[in-house]
This record gives sequence, C-alpha cells and structure tokens, in this order.
Amino acid sequence: MSTPSTTPQQVIPPSPPTAPRIPPLENGDRLSREEFERRYHAMPHLKKAELIEGVVYMPSPVRFDAHAEQHAWLIIWLGNYAVATPGVRVGDNATTRLSETNEPQPDGLLFVDGIRGGQARVDADGYVAGAPDLVGEIAASSVSVDLGPKLTSYRNSGVREYIVWRVQDRAIDWFVLRGGAFQALPISADGVYRSEAFPGLWLDAAAMLAGDLPRVVQALQHGLISPEHAAFVAKLRSSAAPSA
Repeated sequence: MSTPSTTPQQVIPPSPPTAPRIPPLENGDRLSREEFERRYHAMPHLKKAELIEGVVYMPSPVRFDAHAEQHAWLIIWLGNYAVATPGVRVGDNATTRLSETNEPQPDGLLFVDGIRGGQARVDADGYVAGAPDLVGEIAASSVSVDLGPKLTSYRNSGVREYIVWRVQDRAIDWFVLRGGAFQALPISADGVYRSEAFPGLWLDAAAMLAGDLPRVVQALQHGLISPEHAAFVAKLRSSAAPSA
C-alpha cells in the first residue's frame, strides 16, 4: 500500500529584532550629554538644540532684524580679530562640549587654539571641547536664558569672557570671569570695551548697537595696532614654536 504524500510546512524565519525607537528631543527634557547627543543625531532636520545645566532648550525661529543681522555683525567683528591674531580661532554656532550637563551652540565664540596653550580644542568628532575664552550670544526672546542658565553654565565651565547683546533693550553686557564669578567689564570713557582675555579686541558698543560697522571696524583696528596686541601675537607665536 502506498504512503500518502505530505506537503512540507513552510518555515517562516523569525523577524529580526527591531532597534529601539529613539525618543525625539523635546524642549525642557532633562538629559545627560550622552543621551542629548544620541537624540540630536537622530533628528537631522533639527537646526539647533542646546543642553544647558542638564535641560534641553530649543530656540524659536530667528528673525532677521532681531537676531540674524546682529549675529552676522558679531561674527564680522570677531572674525576680523582672528584674521589679525594667529593662533586664535573663531566659530559660529559651534556645538561646544563644556561638561556632562552642558552642550550649547553659542552664537559666536573665540578661543586660543589648544596647541598654543588654550583651554579649548577641537576634538576628534569635530566639536569644541572645553570652555572657549570668549562667548557671545544675541539675546532677543532668549534674554532670560542667556542671562540665567546660560550665564551659570558659562561661568561654571570657565568661559573667561561672556558678551550678551540684548537686542530689544539696545544694550550690550560684557562679563569677565574673576574669582569664579562674572563681573561687568568696565567701559572706557570713550565708549569702548577692551577685552582682557584678548588684547586688542576693542568694541565701540554704541557703533555696534547702531549697526555702524565702519566705526566698529575702526575701533577694532585701533586695538589691533596697540602695543598690547603686538605683545599678545608675539606670545602666541612663541607658544607654537617647537620645544628644544
């Protein structure tokens, strides 16, 4: 008697395990820097998010006449100084790893290159690591953050000078780190701020507030021909020389 034929059962391979869903960043999230970066990298469409004192801040859209133009003027001023000062690096919106709970993107920053003895460097991932010597923020709707949690973050991280341009108030605050606290940098009788961290970095505050860039550049040029700037450049050049 013949054996009845049987149809082999189809074997369905198990589905591969699905990767866990990465939660999106949300304003106000409390995260470690590692988790902040993991979520940020999973959101390539996101233009800007910052971790300040362990809290996520996601800025609102930027207006041209209340932020973008002033931002450009700040970078023009800092950039001209960097051009004339070898060993000094300038950046715009650079992700900056300050600590395990702080990773801002300052509107502008200036620092002495780590190879010349500076306290900040560009790490293997291409991010700024450590506290820049100078940070600048354009504050329109973000004044409470820039003069609150961000000021605390920059102070505790060792940022030497911090500039906040309060656009709506038509005012520029310049803080210097002394004894672990930010203090107001005195403005000279001629209305010019003179940086302590960067000799020759001079700012005509009234001209900057008025958008008078020729006057801003003129004041800076006076700083760049000062004996203090010449001595600073000589020091930076010697710090890059190979040791005997």
